[in-house]
Amino acid sequence: MASQKTAPSSFAPAAIFLALSAGLTAALHVSYLKLPFHWDELGQFVPAALDLYRDGSWVAHSTLPNVHPPAVMAYLALVWRVFGYSIPAARASMLAIAAIGLWLSFLLAVRLARGAPGAPAFAAALFLAATPLFYTQSMMILLDMPAMTVTVLALLLFLDQRWAWCVVACTLLVLTKETAVTTPAVFAGWLWFRLEKRRAALYFLAPVAALAGWLFVLHRATGHWLGNPEFAQYNVGYALHPLQILYSAGERMLFLFFKDGRFIGVIALYAGWRLLRGTAWAVSALVAGAQLAAVTLLGGAVLDRYLLPVLPVLYAAFAVASSAYPASWRRISHCALILALFIGWFWNPPFPFQYEDNLAMVDFVRLQESAAGFLEAFAPHQRIASMWPFTGAIENPDFGYVDQPLRPVQIQSFDLADLEALDRSSFDVLVVYTREYPMEGSWVDVAPLDPLLRRLPGYHPQATEEELTAHGYASLIRWQRHGQWIEIYTPVGVGSVRGR
Repeated sequence: MASQKTAPSSFAPAAIFLALSAGLTAALHVSYLKLPFHWDELGQFVPAALDLYRDGSWVAHSTLPNVHPPAVMAYLALVWRVFGYSIPAARASMLAIAAIGLWLSFLLAVRLARGAPGAPAFAAALFLAATPLFYTQSMMILLDMPAMTVTVLALLLFLDQRWAWCVVACTLLVLTKETAVTTPAVFAGWLWFRLEKRRAALYFLAPVAALAGWLFVLHRATGHWLGNPEFAQYNVGYALHPLQILYSAGERMLFLFFKDGRFIGVIALYAGWRLLRGTAWAVSALVAGAQLAAVTLLGGAVLDRYLLPVLPVLYAAFAVASSAYPASWRRISHCALILALFIGWFWNPPFPFQYEDNLAMVDFVRLQESAAGFLEAFAPHQRIASMWPFTGAIENPDFGYVDQPLRPVQIQSFDLADLEALDRSSFDVLVVYTREYPMEGSWVDVAPLDPLLRRLPGYHPQATEEELTAHGYASLIRWQRHGQWIEIYTPVGVGSVRGR
């Protein structure tokens, strides 16, 4: 593998593209810089970053600690140390990483597309920028978009044979996301078996040692190698069940090769897969494949965001393979895929999906923000029964929903049977909301499909407004946005919402 360092003459175009990607990323997200934190942000990563920022604690104590390494949290703590704690500072810091990730993905596509006609690197970058998952994850305090950025950086350094810097990048990578340890493993294996550079291969033990050091710190603080036994059981024990692996594999294939119009790219792959040849493609495919295998076998929650590190390689493959088309067909294919991806920002599929995958995340947050603001104004001292994450949102002003903590009462489910069993003397108001996109009223809401839908992992039909009314709850106020809703109820006979 010959060394091909970046030529000085390429610096200016690369710098221009970095500036363009930063400007585009900032412009597309400016209206969401103050958006309160969502789901896993407020459940894990923001509290862990605040523990490091305020107490210097590398192991979270204000939320349940787990195996996730501390690099992103340390980055946020540093940003807050410089600029002070704020939601806009946090979101802007993630957007900066996303812009760099888009730029590096463009450089990777340039490297992989050498000799292919039609400027495929620009197409690959546009595919990534138009992806709804990348759009939402770019501003969120989660690990997978930073992991994508550092994975691409490490891959570029490896392809340029900059072994020492690649080891540094891989060390940062495994301290960003633990499952990314597959990337230095691929590099070490390639050096050992294909290039027979045994000494260089051994350098890649350094990232493994860094991850082992973090696990030792975590075990010393918590007594558990993965932070807590529940996390280990769900993300290892449960995840390795054969049926769960089968479901996870199916979901991964569906996301990568069909959802959001990516089947258009798959057609291009079929037409031009012979163009994907050479050492750079082989190494990139191994890195992407190893990451895909890791997140398929591990992790109880089958989240699409875990696949972000795979997308830069996949989109480069789509773009280069489409070079087999005539120029007019290639333009049609690229435009069709970009349009389909952009539609995915706003279009919600008629089956359960993670709100964080598109702008449904914003609808979810805005609804919870409306209900929290109403309760803070009119029921600041009443006991508020609901499910997490709403209970976490109203309990901690740091998350952006309330100015003063309210009084949440945690319940486990919005199923009718569970709501009926609640002790009504333990709360004053009940807040019910859509935790997954409702299928009721969609084109799959037909009697023959109901038994199948109820077998889908994560599909738990909630009590309807009619059922709650019939069982002694009076609706006080309701908000709706694009199919989602949140509603505040009072138990009949308890009285109206009022400050006490």
